[in-house]
Amino acid sequence: MGADYLEQDIVATHDDALVVLHDVHLDRVSNVANIFPARKRADGRYYVRDFTLAEIKQLSVHERLKADGTPVYPGRSRPGDENYPIQTFAEELTFIADLQANEGRPVGIYPEIKRPAWHREEGVDITALFLNVLRDFDYNMHGDPVYVQCFDDRELVRIREIHHCELKLIQLIGDNQWGEAETDYDQLCSVPGLKRLANTVDGIGPWINRLYRRGPDDQINDSGLVSNAHKEGLAVHPFTFRSDDLPPGFDSFGELLRFTIDELSIDGLFTDFPDLARGHQ
Repeated sequence: MGADYLEQDIVATHDDALVVLHDVHLDRVSNVANIFPARKRADGRYYVRDFTLAEIKQLSVHERLKADGTPVYPGRSRPGDENYPIQTFAEELTFIADLQANEGRPVGIYPEIKRPAWHREEGVDITALFLNVLRDFDYNMHGDPVYVQCFDDRELVRIREIHHCELKLIQLIGDNQWGEAETDYDQLCSVPGLKRLANTVDGIGPWINRLYRRGPDDQINDSGLVSNAHKEGLAVHPFTFRSDDLPPGFDSFGELLRFTIDELSIDGLFTDFPDLARGHQ
């Protein structure tokens, strides 16, 4: 579909293998409740960290479901339509190396370390494991085709200053209510916050909704985040552009692309529809 980079969300298993999965839970993206019905925690959720890689490999993944079991994106494939195994991070990087060879063009990676502070509470430094896998595949230098992303601002400082990582780093910016990390995203979006980020990271990955405000007449107005980030030398790669889940105030995918690319001059974007995004000229 023409994507320049492929994203991988990284989570650790019980035996410290790294797998590619949307978040630390299994129940809304796999058939874990059918295969291991007794393995949920007290909160009713099934956690990747509670399963070995061998057990994870017995599962199949499907499109994400809501808590009530209905699809997040009902127009896409339904559970049972396909049978996809969960891949390790190393398997994903091997696949991408093969893809580059077959495509005859660079295909970069854009991995996200999921909830590193939570993983440490679970007894594993996921970041150290993650960086080791990248080194095994010769991702070492700032110019390599890789962006490392995380919602946790303190972890990105740790990556740069403790692990002395030279790779490009991206600070993900969500909503404080999401609970992704003990990070104040409102503060990061301020001019002082962006100045502080520029000491550590190469860019930001903000939630689309942070790029604009809606006026009383429903007019879309620039929030100033992109231009303020650019003034600090930060690239801006917002998430996630979906033609079947438009942010409030936009009537079409094309309108969203025109506003963010042509008016705001973003530097890149996360999308589930790379073919449609590449078609925007």
